Amino acid sequence: MAKPFPSAIWMDALIEQLNTDERYAQVAKNWEGDIYVVIDPDDSNPAQEEPVAYYLDLWHGRCRGGSYYDSLPEDGPPAIFTFRTNLANILKIFNGELDPIQAMLTRRLKVEGNMAYLLRNVPTVLDFIRCCRSVPMDVSAFQ
Repeated sequence: MAKPFPSAIWMDALIEQLNTDERYAQVAKNWEGDIYVVIDPDDSNPAQEEPVAYYLDLWHGRCRGGSYYDSLPEDGPPAIFTFRTNLANILKIFNGELDPIQAMLTRRLKVEGNMAYLLRNVPTVLDFIRCCRSVPMDVSAFQ
């Protein structure tokens, strides 16, 4: 069943997916670091007034926890990476219409953090996106 996206409900389903996916556990076994995924408002989505964010604590092929924020946290946990884009682009990435690496290179997906580490771990990034794609989304309430 599709989960409202973006929402804490969808994030919880993603955490469950990450923690039960054997392929992700294997591919991400060397990944050490937490991330923020920030979804900025854009003109195509008048219902969104503030950025929303997901925080995920990813460690050796598991997600040790996460938080969903209706607006950017001023005192949230620090993360080694922040990925930032708008709803249209994140949906294109999650629907397979936009390659995440191409999105980073063209700055449609902005990245803050150690790019050398990220590039050494491209398979982990791609498998993380595969897991995101496997969690059904319902964006109707957000648009």
